[in-house]
Amino acid sequence: MGVENTGLLKALRNGVLTYSAKDTEKTAEAIAHRLPQNHVLALHGDLGAGKTTFIRGLARAWAIKEPVTSPTYNLYTVYRGSRTLVHLDAYRLESEVDLDALMIEDFLETPWCFAIEWPERIISSIPPDAWHIYMEIDPVEKSHHIRLES
Repeated sequence: MGVENTGLLKALRNGVLTYSAKDTEKTAEAIAHRLPQNHVLALHGDLGAGKTTFIRGLARAWAIKEPVTSPTYNLYTVYRGSRTLVHLDAYRLESEVDLDALMIEDFLETPWCFAIEWPERIISSIPPDAWHIYMEIDPVEKSHHIRLES
């Protein structure tokens, strides 16, 4: 990763490169401790960009023991550790009405993080203070570029 924790958020705003799933998870673990409580995290990126891998790192930071997998077929999964992590795959949602029907707010036990993959599908439901993580793959360099907008 090559980024000291003290400058992590600044580095992420400029973009960091990771060269393995383990590096991506470590980056997420480090950011997990800086993410405000009761907060939305929107993860942008194409299929295979590392969104679920990133969420796996958040889960480890919050002592979540269950294996984290993509909730594509379930739409969302709730994990409990030192923070409740609600992991939504919004790819199959057609609108914000579909999001409301899931009643996710019933599962947001303080402290929580609502991590959304494919947030552009429900962008008008994303609060303005959400943190947005943009992830891209560089197949030539075999790296992942991770950038934070908050």
